Amino acid sequence: MKKLEEYVRSIPDFPEPGIIFRDITSILQDADGLKLAVDGLLANLKDVDYDVVVGPESRGFIFGVPVAYEAHKSFVPVRKKGKLPCEVLSAEYDLEYGSAVIEIHKDAIKPGQKVVIIDDLIATGGTIEAIIGLIEQLGGEVVKVCFVMELAGLKGKEKLSGYQVDSLITYEGK
Repeated sequence: MKKLEEYVRSIPDFPEPGIIFRDITSILQDADGLKLAVDGLLANLKDVDYDVVVGPESRGFIFGVPVAYEAHKSFVPVRKKGKLPCEVLSAEYDLEYGSAVIEIHKDAIKPGQKVVIIDDLIATGGTIEAIIGLIEQLGGEVVKVCFVMELAGLKGKEKLSGYQVDSLITYEGK
C-alpha cells in the first residue's frame, strides 16, 4: 500500500504563481487513500479521552464524520454564517484576503465536554483558532486538533501553541 502523501495531488502555480496547491480530492477518490487518512486520524486519537468531534465546513465534515462514527462519538458541524437553523455563536476571523464568519449551535457543546477538532488542512490557523474560541465559550475543552495536512511555512501551528496538534502529512512550504 502507498503512503498517504502519495495520494495527494500537487498542483503548481495555483491559485497564483509560486504556490503549490495540495489537493485532497485525490485522497478521497481512492478507497485506499481515504482509508489511510481516516485510519491515521483515528490512530492519532488512540489514547485521547474525548466526547465530541468538531469539524469545520466543509472538508472537516469529510474527515470528521467517519472518525466520529468509528469512535462512536458525536459530531458537531461548524458552518459558514447563516447556514445553521438554531441559535448560534459566531466568530469572525481573518483570511489571507479578507475575513469570514463561522457559527456553531449554542447547544452543540455541553460544559465540560472534551472536544477533538478535525480538518483537512492547517495553513494560517485562523479558522481553527476561531473554532477553539467558540468551543471554549460554550464550556468545552479542546483536547486535540488533528489535520490531514499541514503547510508548515504558514506557521498556523504557532497560533495553536497551547493545544495538542497533529498532522498526518507536513509540507514545509506554503
